[in-house]
Amino acid sequence: MKQAIEQQFQALQDQICLALQTIDGKGKFVQDIWQREGGGGGRSRVMCNGEVIEKGGVNFSAVFGEPPEKMLVALQLEQADFFATGVSIVLHPQSPMVPIIHMNVRYFEMSNGVWWFGGGIDLTPHYVVPEQAAWFHWQLKKVCDQHDSSYYQTFKQWADDYFYIKHRQETRGVGGIFFDHLNTQKTGKTQPQLFDFVLSVGRAFVPIYAHLVELNRHIPFGEREKKWQQLRRGRYVEFNLVWDKGTKFGLDTDGRTESILMSMPPQAHWEYNFTPPAESPEAATLTWLKRGIDWINLLPLRSAVEQT
Repeated sequence: MKQAIEQQFQALQDQICLALQTIDGKGKFVQDIWQREGGGGGRSRVMCNGEVIEKGGVNFSAVFGEPPEKMLVALQLEQADFFATGVSIVLHPQSPMVPIIHMNVRYFEMSNGVWWFGGGIDLTPHYVVPEQAAWFHWQLKKVCDQHDSSYYQTFKQWADDYFYIKHRQETRGVGGIFFDHLNTQKTGKTQPQLFDFVLSVGRAFVPIYAHLVELNRHIPFGEREKKWQQLRRGRYVEFNLVWDKGTKFGLDTDGRTESILMSMPPQAHWEYNFTPPAESPEAATLTWLKRGIDWINLLPLRSAVEQT
């Protein structure tokens, strides 16, 4: 089945890149095809200085061969040949009013029969708009519910815990869903059933982000908002370099550095002990960066979100 998964992921990358170019209206993806010395390779596609997207990447990879020792130790696996494929997306917008978004879908298997799926989508607004965050979670819940009614709450909690910047005691954004090591033993689902779910997550990406872009791309902003955007990008960098397991795993196992660090923003800023003014939009955003928010039932937002 791995060939079918690889082909579907390649098609997903193609579909998403074409859609994002349409949404942006100006930017074009530049493709970098690369080969892995131990087996396999990938297609990295990056857009810079678009109308909406200042820097964005949509990466596909399919690699195989003998696993590095660090991979076996990190994943607690026995020696066997491996195969891994996936699509990973990070988009950093020009406007501080448009949110950063991340999506990843992936599959891993070994020649001894071990296999699993992983992935997820999470949203990092520079300014949290509660109604939009609730709408975002509502869309993810609809995708999850089509496959298993337990998925959303389980994977939402997983995202809350994963996308947490422990040293700042705040979440990276408003969360989303995150899942890993999904196989028949863990879920009771067959491999094709789990693949259908993962593809549903991947295919939900474009309509979700297109809607959020359209809501926010024309909102005016000034120097204050740009400064805040740079500070929030700094938090994004902190998470990715300090806490993100995918980044650390990729670098530890001699992955392709340029593709791994594709998620970094073009510019970021740090200011010593910065505290936004009380009752400012920036201070309001910080109040939403916490785990455990029940976005689906956040009243009085629920009725308005349900109507969309």
